Amino acid sequence: MAIRDKIDHYSLLCLSSVTGLGPYKVRILVERFGSPQRVLQSSPRELVQIPGIDKIMAERIRKEADHKFAKDQLQRLEKSRIKVVSFWDNDYPAGLKTLFDPPVLLFVHGELNPDTDQSIAIVGTRQATNYGRWVTEKFTRELVSHNYWITSGLARGIDTIAHRQCLNCGGKTVAVLGSGLDRIYPAENTELSRHISNQGAVVSEFPMGAGPDAPHFPRRNRIISALSRAVLVIEAGEKSGALITTDFALEQGKDVFVVPGNINSPASQGTNKLIQEGAKLVLKVEDILDEIAPSCNGQQSLDLSESVNVSPKEKQLLSQMTSEPIHIDQLAELIKMEPFQIFPLLLSLELKHFVKQIPGKYFVRL
Repeated sequence: MAIRDKIDHYSLLCLSSVTGLGPYKVRILVERFGSPQRVLQSSPRELVQIPGIDKIMAERIRKEADHKFAKDQLQRLEKSRIKVVSFWDNDYPAGLKTLFDPPVLLFVHGELNPDTDQSIAIVGTRQATNYGRWVTEKFTRELVSHNYWITSGLARGIDTIAHRQCLNCGGKTVAVLGSGLDRIYPAENTELSRHISNQGAVVSEFPMGAGPDAPHFPRRNRIISALSRAVLVIEAGEKSGALITTDFALEQGKDVFVVPGNINSPASQGTNKLIQEGAKLVLKVEDILDEIAPSCNGQQSLDLSESVNVSPKEKQLLSQMTSEPIHIDQLAELIKMEPFQIFPLLLSLELKHFVKQIPGKYFVRL
């Protein structure tokens, strides 16, 4: 039966509360009966006519649909200014509809990118090394300079670095959670999630109050890849959850790009193995752009120092710096200036997100 009426989110929340009635079965029921209200009003005899719905499930739908849960959810969502989007709403992300089991409800705080092709997922280990941090900040900054959104999972490590760098560069980012939007995990990223909702969106398929349970994260990962044109993996151990995201990406026909790592580093065992298995090795952002947008590559300079207000002396400093820490005294010697003269230049470059100071008056280029 065609969906004629505007989908009633209240009734859909009632249906989603039924034990064992997952997104796939909810979608089949709604599409067969024409609306979630009609599903709730149907008799067990009518419900068992639908493949996958037996007598036990039909009775559950009639008796277990939790109206109190649905009312409570809508009140909490309204209070937190979080909107709920159903599979049948016009603003439901097209990328999610390609999934075998797309969420029938998506909870959104902020604004999603309407163009999935302009989003890149960046994922990786929770125990990022200095190298992983530098690579993540570099690729994020350069992708943002080409107007790409960054999608990730708000986890510690690479995810958090990618989100923060994107915000710092004035870009837009989407964080996909494995919990309800009122249960930010990890908790230390609560403030970061607020900034993301103002400069992109924080999203989840899990209702308010849902905790960060282990089974939720693989489901979250399929959404990260589905909301993105491609997935970039930066540092992942052999059993990293990021590898689950790449599996979903490949199933969805998405490109998977991998930055190689130190062969002696446990944080790079998973990524290096992906390369061995045929994933696309990338050394610079052009390697990604050549694959996903070859006609656009080269139209915009990737050297942000050309477009940002960077002085000749600052450019001279940058030319002497890499991802390896260098002491301020050594930098001063290289460009024939006194340390007290280059320190303000380094602070200026740090504010522009080109360098970072680390303890001991050492600096690294981002």
